[in-house]
Amino acid sequence: MVGLPNWIDARWLRLFRQRLTRWYALNQRSLPWRTTDNAYAIWVSEIMLQQTQVATVLAFYLRFLRRFGSVQELAAADESEVLKYWEGLGYYRRARQMHTAARTIVADHQSEFPKDFKSVLALPGIGRYTAGAICSFAYDQPTPIVEANTQRLYARLLRIEEPLTDTETQAALWAFAEKILTKQNSRSINQAVMELGSLVCQPKPRCQACPLVELCPTFAEGLQETIPAPKRKTVYEERHEVALIAANSQGQYLIRKCGPDEWWAGLWDFPRFVISIASDVKTQEVDIRTKARQIFNLDLCDMPPLFSIKHSVTRFRITLACYRATVQSQPKNGEMRAERLLSGQPSRWVTLADLDSIPLSASGRRVVNRLAAKAGSKRATETL
Repeated sequence: MVGLPNWIDARWLRLFRQRLTRWYALNQRSLPWRTTDNAYAIWVSEIMLQQTQVATVLAFYLRFLRRFGSVQELAAADESEVLKYWEGLGYYRRARQMHTAARTIVADHQSEFPKDFKSVLALPGIGRYTAGAICSFAYDQPTPIVEANTQRLYARLLRIEEPLTDTETQAALWAFAEKILTKQNSRSINQAVMELGSLVCQPKPRCQACPLVELCPTFAEGLQETIPAPKRKTVYEERHEVALIAANSQGQYLIRKCGPDEWWAGLWDFPRFVISIASDVKTQEVDIRTKARQIFNLDLCDMPPLFSIKHSVTRFRITLACYRATVQSQPKNGEMRAERLLSGQPSRWVTLADLDSIPLSASGRRVVNRLAAKAGSKRATETL
């Protein structure tokens, strides 16, 4: 598709804006980032909302802003604390880039969030959509936005049958997103199309509730189920991993900090690695001991299985088998430095209580919760 279809004329655009804004005035959700024109607060919401649902973001957003109420506070914080306040939202690269961007704003923009589109776009972790959303919602600038909800709505209004990822399709979507805006009130128009896409023009659209139904060629031709073209289904790969739950005589657990090239960079986790599933238990144990020695310099003398959890990361469906790990070289008093146990990797011994304030991967937090539950059950049994 090249350019916009001929029905997108002045009359169509006038009706589109009138019906859209009238609907939005009556149906918009009350969301905290809509009650402010503070660019910093809007930026935080937009980064959190990437690949995350509104219902999930709400509590995280309010808690994050209570702790980091300004770009200066965010810039001055340690990365580990930022990650702790992000824990549970996933896609932690977003938090690390936001932290870096905050420091850039303090250093290069005198702690003031930039107002021009190009400067906002130049910040780490901010792409075309996010820059447009910030400039529109904070400064009411006529900057177009295209994201998951709006591109679905736009594709139906433009009757685009080609995949949304096609270069020409993307060009048409962005051209339309720009065409619908006016010099004033772009904030309301952009918020309204996002809300309509989220609440009404869903993958299975609620056309009977749509204020634009009479303007929609996709509805007129009954093509709602085929436009936009369905995404290619992700082919997931099964993956098996082992986590070593090493505890010393003081009841502390051995954890390590994930490196910059790993999943969950900057977060903490138990020593873990990928394994191949063996045909028998003995061969499996030999493989685990060998990898523990090669990767973490851990000589295991005892490793009873504890439990398994399942989780997903990108295209992997992971089964994580957790083993209690007794380390041969560990002294009885449990005072050996953690770094010496893990080949010099950033590591530490911590209690379950310590882990409440340490940023962990989501699967690591699940492991901690299981350990805490087992410890609680044991104490309850001993009390009886």
